[in-house]
Amino acid sequence: MDIMLFSNGKLPGNTKVLEFGLEWIKEVVQRTGAKKLVLIPYAVIRSSHDDRTQLLQDSLGEFGCEVVGLHTAKDPVKAIEEADGILVSGGNTWVLNKMLHDLGLIGPIRKAVLKQNKLYIGWSAGTNVGTPTIRTTNDMPIVTAAILPALNLVPFQINPHYIEASISGHMGETRDERIEEFLAINQHEMVVGIPEGTLLHVQDGKLRYRAANGKPLKLFRYQQEAEYFGEDDDIQFLMEQSC
Repeated sequence: MDIMLFSNGKLPGNTKVLEFGLEWIKEVVQRTGAKKLVLIPYAVIRSSHDDRTQLLQDSLGEFGCEVVGLHTAKDPVKAIEEADGILVSGGNTWVLNKMLHDLGLIGPIRKAVLKQNKLYIGWSAGTNVGTPTIRTTNDMPIVTAAILPALNLVPFQINPHYIEASISGHMGETRDERIEEFLAINQHEMVVGIPEGTLLHVQDGKLRYRAANGKPLKLFRYQQEAEYFGEDDDIQFLMEQSC
């Protein structure tokens, strides 16, 4: 089982989607033999699903992968069943999660990843839906149906694109304050903030953190001081979290 949850798709200067993580992806593709990949592009709002599919083909084609957009499939469930791996694009988490539920894909994706050991690569919104719920997304709910439960591939909440910053003159809540609000209501849960250029990778049940830029993840727990963890730190305890 390989679950790769990226914070984002590009870093400044990158020309390809997931360019900063391609060496990590290459290792997984070569080890697993996952070459037939289906892209779930429904989070993409401001460009076409075809264009996003081509961008992923450009990124992963050098590894011998064939990327097919799920939006072109007559039977989306069958397409998931026949693929070697699943790619889930960033974009708007609310739209993506609604489409996964509307198309009846939650169960088939969970079966493919957790029981059949198919590769899962998500970034941004694709990472948000890999958690128990999408309650820690940064996105606006631009669709009226508020569906919160997600794929639950990992047992903890993630905040992708995490940034630890205060903007001069901005009087709204910081990202940390928003997460603290979440924990005030959901006191038994943990939230992992992963900054740009980073990845949470579950391989055969073992969790590790990777960072292309050396930035640590930040772990939030109710009424506890936030903790930082780097690439060499043991974070396996997060897989024992119960939501």
